[in-house]
Amino acid sequence: MKKFNKETIASKAGIGSDKQHGAIIPPLYLTSTFEYEKLGKDQEYEYTRERNPSRDHLIKALSDLENGLGGEILSSGMAAITLVANILELKSKVILPHDCYGGTHRLFSSLAEKGMLDVYFINQGHESFCKKSIDEINPDLIWIETPSNPLLQAVDIQKISDQAKACNALVAVDNTFLSPSFQNPLKLGADIVMHSTTKYINGHSDVIGGAVITNNQEILSKLKFWANTLGISGSPFDSYLTLRGLRTLCIRMEKHEKNALAIVNLLSNNSKIGNVYYPGLTTHPSHAIAKKQQSGFGGMLSFEVKKGLAGADNFIKGMKILPLAASLGGFESLVSHPYTMTHGTLSPAQKKEIGISENLIRISAGLENTDDLLDAIKLGCKQI
Repeated sequence: MKKFNKETIASKAGIGSDKQHGAIIPPLYLTSTFEYEKLGKDQEYEYTRERNPSRDHLIKALSDLENGLGGEILSSGMAAITLVANILELKSKVILPHDCYGGTHRLFSSLAEKGMLDVYFINQGHESFCKKSIDEINPDLIWIETPSNPLLQAVDIQKISDQAKACNALVAVDNTFLSPSFQNPLKLGADIVMHSTTKYINGHSDVIGGAVITNNQEILSKLKFWANTLGISGSPFDSYLTLRGLRTLCIRMEKHEKNALAIVNLLSNNSKIGNVYYPGLTTHPSHAIAKKQQSGFGGMLSFEVKKGLAGADNFIKGMKILPLAASLGGFESLVSHPYTMTHGTLSPAQKKEIGISENLIRISAGLENTDDLLDAIKLGCKQI
């Protein structure tokens, strides 16, 4: 059977599945339980915590987009990360990026404090990372976040995956910032790919959700067991909405990227702006890696304004159409302040070590008219 392109996979997901009435769009199954045909006979659907058709349609589509065997839909991005952590044995060694998302850092740090895991936060972009750190630690899991949040550092998935196989370590990749539209970690050697579906996959800022996908049957069995055991599966209604959003993912990502690049070009030529972080820039330290493993550079960017925290505050207040809010990847552009928001729970020393300063600003470029967005950025710059 022909392998369809991503746009077609997303558009056709679940269509033709309703054999009873022939509905084009798959129905929403708002039920907690299913009737047994007869006593003692197992069946495909029994209880929604374990399986539900609405959730199955979404994970099938995401697995196809990520070239995976299957996976699980979870109640949030953090639930997805929690699921991966729970397939590990007690005292497993885990390597994570030093500049990962604050929630990821908080979860794994807390598990380490409880003595459940041995955790190592390391700069995965450093030249010696693969050769030295992996050999010395001999990890059970390497967690990758590429591009990283919020500094947009890209790391070589294939290189790290090859090194991980030498010590029988699993590789899990947080692919939230790029979505399956622009990057497919499983094709690059990773064992697990994770998404906060709250972001680009849903794309409408009205759902909280997560997904974990694998191309390994043994891992898949563990994911299914622990998702059911922990009770962290996503709801049918959220799955239905997310599948609806997924259908336009590829075309949305093109517009997100177009607007992000326009903003980056504007900021790069403004004397009131310091460093601009966007892998699409040829001057970005990991541009070559991003270009090699990604089919697009995405809609996320970060930059440092001059005049410190006051300058950042004035810039944010000066823009009129970009709300200050957590999250990203929706149709609307959002601005955030990583120092006090996404990474607010880290100590000042930890923030300094990974390069998150008080004057750092992150923007999720939305789907607005490009000129309107640029006008808002210009207004913000005038207030610095």
